[in-house]
Parts: sequence; C-alpha cells; structure tokens
Amino acid sequence: MNPCLLIPIYDHGSTISDVVAALEPLRLPCLIVDDGSREETRKALELVSGSYSWVQLERHPRNRGRGAALRTGYRWAGRLGFSHVVQIDADGQHDAGDVPAVLEAVRRQPDALVLGSPVFDRSAPRSRRYGRWISRLWVWLETCSLAIRDPLCGLRGVPLASTLRLLERAPCGDRMDFDTELAVRLVWEGVPVVNVAARIRYFPDGISHFRMLADNLRLTSLHTRLFCTMWLHLPRMIVLRRRGTAV
Repeated sequence: MNPCLLIPIYDHGSTISDVVAALEPLRLPCLIVDDGSREETRKALELVSGSYSWVQLERHPRNRGRGAALRTGYRWAGRLGFSHVVQIDADGQHDAGDVPAVLEAVRRQPDALVLGSPVFDRSAPRSRRYGRWISRLWVWLETCSLAIRDPLCGLRGVPLASTLRLLERAPCGDRMDFDTELAVRLVWEGVPVVNVAARIRYFPDGISHFRMLADNLRLTSLHTRLFCTMWLHLPRMIVLRRRGTAV
C-alpha cells in the first residue's frame, strides 16, 4: 500500500487552497494536474505548491478535458511508484473528512475500485439528483449488477495496476464521460467495487464545467456504446461472478 492524493483542476483557483489545506492532516503526497487553467488559477496553484512540500504540480498547456487530466495523473502516480490514488475534486464539493473512509476501504480491499456514494444535502439541485439516477440505471444495465452505486462521483480510490493496464487498451473518454466509462470497464475486467458514503455540497456561487447539452449528449453516446458492447463482455462477467472474483 502506497497511496497518494490526486486532484484534477480546471479554473477552480478560488477553492483549491481550501481543498488542499483540508487534506493536510492526512500526510499523504498530493499530485495536482492543472488542465490548462487560466492565469488566476495558475497563480493560486503556484502559491499552493510553494506552501506545501507534499504537493506536486503538473500542467497541460491547454485544456484537454477531465478524462485527459485524470489519465495524466494516474500515469504520473504510477511512474512515481504509488499503488493507489485517492481522487478528489478541486471545487470543494467533497468533504475532506470522507477521505479517511476511502483510504480505509482501499487498505481493506486493495484490489477494489472504491467509489464515493453521494449523500446530498438540501443544496443539491433536483436536476443533479435525477441525472444521477439515470446514470445509475444505465451502469446497472451495462454491468448486469448493482455494484456501482454512483458512476459520477469524483471522490474515489483507484487501484493503479488494474487501471493502468486497462487504459493501455481502452483510454476511455477525454471529458466528463471518463469517470463513468472507467468504472464500467473495470467491472467488466472483474475488479470488485466498494462504495463509501460521500457528502456532497453545492454552493450558490460554485463553478461547474458540466455543459448541459454537450456533456449530456456525450454521456448518452457513451451509455449507448457501452450497452451495445456489454454483450461481448457478458460471458466473462458471468464466469468471474461464479468464481467470486467480482462484486
């Protein structure tokens, strides 16, 4: 077990300092991948990386998308010799107090994908709640199981060995579709899933990079493709479940 923290960021300069400060008590190395942010966020990141010796920063010269930033982070963590990344978003919606539960789940079952299962408060828009239920129904069909309680939550513990092997064959999407596709494909590979409660907060002045039309179309295309491809993986999934190697 040699975990690190991973934060993908794009133009969340106003929140990144608080997010990193909340993670300091964990005493874990933290990798931040800046996905082509503008000047304000670049300056905030320089301040953060200069203030904390356990923070390292990597930059994309231009915005390539959330999925591309996460792939960069996973491969970077793998090169540095880490076994797992605990991934958390830069916008402050995740409660850093939930990260120890993710780490404990990783330690108990190091071969598993640990997913945050959102616990919403009253600040959560109804559209987000409904959208997540639609995503859940899709992935339950695509994996023929209820293992994934939420495919979109950015708080998760990722086993790097199985993930990096998968990404060599199937890079997954570059943008908001990445998290969902990675979770589904890891289940197809027989990677077990552990779900951990994750508190999610929405802020009135929060910045979201989810583009309602473009990203919903992208997710719809993804789910159509995964559902059509699922039948090719079904025999293997059945064998794995009979052997007890998948949850």
